[in-house]
Order: sequence, then C-alpha cells, then structure tokens
Amino acid sequence: MNGTERVFSIFKELNQIPRPSHHEEKVADYLCQFAERLNLEYERDKQNCVVIRKPASPGYEGHEPIVLLNHMDMVCVGMNDPLNTPIEAYVDDGWMKAKGTSLGADNGIGLSMALAVLEDDSIIHPALEVMTTTNEEDGMSGAAALSKDFLKGRKVINLDSEDYDTITTGAAGACLQFHRIPIERVPVTDENGHWYRIKIDGGLGGHSGVDINKGRCSAVIPTKAILNAVCQDEAVEVSEIEIGEANASIASKGEIMICATSAGAEAFKKHIDSINRQLREAYPQDPNISCRLEACDGQQTTIPKQAIASLVDGLEKVPQGMVKMSDTMPGTVETSNNVGRISTGTDHIYVSTHTRSFIDADMDLLSKDIANTLKAVGAESEVIMSAPAWQEDQQSPFLSLVSDTFQDVLGWRPRMVAMHFVLEAGFFVQHYPGIQIASIGPRIVEPHSTSERVELKTITDIWQVLLELLKRI
Repeated sequence: MNGTERVFSIFKELNQIPRPSHHEEKVADYLCQFAERLNLEYERDKQNCVVIRKPASPGYEGHEPIVLLNHMDMVCVGMNDPLNTPIEAYVDDGWMKAKGTSLGADNGIGLSMALAVLEDDSIIHPALEVMTTTNEEDGMSGAAALSKDFLKGRKVINLDSEDYDTITTGAAGACLQFHRIPIERVPVTDENGHWYRIKIDGGLGGHSGVDINKGRCSAVIPTKAILNAVCQDEAVEVSEIEIGEANASIASKGEIMICATSAGAEAFKKHIDSINRQLREAYPQDPNISCRLEACDGQQTTIPKQAIASLVDGLEKVPQGMVKMSDTMPGTVETSNNVGRISTGTDHIYVSTHTRSFIDADMDLLSKDIANTLKAVGAESEVIMSAPAWQEDQQSPFLSLVSDTFQDVLGWRPRMVAMHFVLEAGFFVQHYPGIQIASIGPRIVEPHSTSERVELKTITDIWQVLLELLKRI
C-alpha cells in the first residue's frame, strides 16, 4: 500500500469514529492506540489534545523538530445523531463526497496524512511532533488550554487548509458568543388550534468564514421574516424554534413550530408565499432555499409574543454576513458576523454569534456591540471563545522554503494569502514564542455542509509536497 492509499484508509477509519466538537474522547483513544501500536511516545492532556512524537530519521537527529498540526473534531452537518452516525464516503468523478452528511475532510484528511507519515519508516524527516487538538470548530478550547511545554518544535506545517493552490499565512481572529433571552412559557391559548411546522431548508449553507460573502441565504433571514409576521398576527403563536446546524456554519435549514386558528393558518400561508418570493429575488445564488408549512402534533405551551418581538428586534440589529471588506487585501472579507444557531429551551431562547476580523480591535468592538444589542432585549451573553488574528511574515526563509518546494515538486508556485477563516495559529503564537506556521492542504470545497468534498488529485499532490518538505527542513 503506497502513501496516499494509506492516507485514504486511515481517513476511512477516522470516519467510523464519532468526532463532533466537545465529544472527541473516542478519536483521542484512537490516536493514543495508534501511537502505542507504533511504540511511539505520546501525551494526552485534560482537553483530550494528543501529541505523538517520532524520532528523527538516521542522519537527521541534529535538525530542528517539525510539528504537523491538525484538529480531530469536525462539523457534523446532516447528522441527527452525530455520536452514532458513521460517514459514508464515496468517490465521484475525481472527488470524495459523503452521503447526506458533511465529509469530515476538514480536518480528517490532514490528520490522516500526519498519521500516515508516523507509520511509514521509509519517509525521511527530522524529529516529528504530530499535534492534534480538540474543539477547533466550536471554540478552540483545546488549543487555548495547551500547556507551555506541550510542544517542543517551533516550525509548524498546519495541514488544516482548504485552498490547494495557496499557503495560508494568516487568519482572522474570532469571537464566539452565546446569548440567552429568558422566557416564561404560557399555556396554549387556543386548545382547538391547528399545529404546523414551518420548515426552512434547501439552503447552500457553508463555512461562516470562507463562504460568508458568496451571496448565500442564512436560514436566519427567513426566520426573522416569519417571526416578524407572527408578532403582527394575533391568530398565531410560536412554540419552538430550531435554526441552524452549527455555530461555525451558515444556517442552511431550520424549523419553527406554530399554533394557529384555521383562518390564521390560511392567512399565514400567504406570508410564507410572500417570503419565498422575496428569497428568490434577494438570493439568486441560493435558489433552492424555501419555507413550507406542514401539519404536526401539538405542544402544551407557547412563547409569549413579547419574547418573540424581543428576539426579532435583536436579530434585526445584529449584522448577518459580511460587515467590511479589507482595504489592504483585495477581495478579502475583513470583518463579518454569523448568527449560527437559534433555538428555544424550557426557559430561554438561545442565539449564537460568530464574529471574525483580521483586526483584533474591530472584532472586540463588534462583539461587544452585538452583546449590548442583545442585552437591550433582555439577553445575557457569554464569550465562549476569543481567538486572536494571526499573520506570518511572507518573506521569511521558512515560507520561502515551503513555496520553493511547491515549485520544485508540482511545477507552480502557490499564492500566499490570509484567509477569513479562523485557525488555531493565533493561540500557538501566544503559547510558543518564536513559532512559525505555514498552512497547506488539498482542495476542500463547501466545508461545514452536506456538499463538502475533497479533490483526490490534490491530496496526492499535497502528500508529495509534504514528504519533500520534511526532507528539506
């Protein structure tokens, strides 16, 4: 079995292991067992982050150690039960995809490459540290909590990049906040009312960083319109709201459960038709997102109209999508905000916001503005994660070496770009002074969505670049 075949087989093994954020215990077990099978030294911390160390190849003992960085969690889109749903991957016309779910190529392919390097003693390399973090997709708490002595190397090849023809040399900072609006549920007013589920689906969704300015319609947009119509209609009440799949994703679907009189339901269908027309006009690049009304079983309680009005008021004032384009990086979003999820519990309405910017001060200011906006409608806000922006010196000898290796192996020189997604690099720069990071990876399209796919040829190419880099460094 050659190197890339082993990468694919390891990826297949990973995709049988549940690994949503906050639930990485089983995949951490897998990594530790992988190291034990190879008789390699490893450490596992309280956050389930794992580092596996492999000695240098003969003759490379005096060289500086190299870190291969990945994260073990994934965004589980399309899975009703992520802890018990294996991923069914298949190949279609040169691309690997998944049946009805996200694929987990972000970051499972990079992790599979790193593990394949550990397993193959014919690969030439200096001392290696394969560093795999937890909860990268929903707070980066694993990287944030790393101890100062967990990592020895100061040159890092991060395999968590999705743009095949680039070296990612910078990433936006991010602030993830959870907001809770308290509610006191009330008994259903009309015991003879008719119950309906408004289903919002068909949206493209996608990554709330790299896809945020592509004209996609977050399910939050029709949600605001629907809830605003509810506030104007005495014949309709809301019982449940469940919008979005992940905090770091553009919401592609959702459900709102309502109770209405017969006349109220007929009138509300006209609201739905009007909203669908508006969506088609406003979002031509996301043509399949729509709302529909379906009959469903009833509930015992509803949410007071005042609480719904407060939610609508807050959502109308919180930005959704691109906030500012960069003046210094043409075509790059500088600052954005994504409302990832909205849901109702017994005593609160929950809203998550994911704010990104290349300017840390702008990110902090916008995050505080959002918290204050929602505070004005009664919400309590909590900062779950605040990750700093990161920028490497594109003229450094390390990045030049990476670029030269692409040129020599593949015959072309990659772009060096900063990306509007968030990488853990900012935390590593904080924890480990003098660290240098180059982020590379195969072409992954539509991460954080059921359309996620990875181009097979680019996996082979990046594998060849990685092996040559290890030899040269």
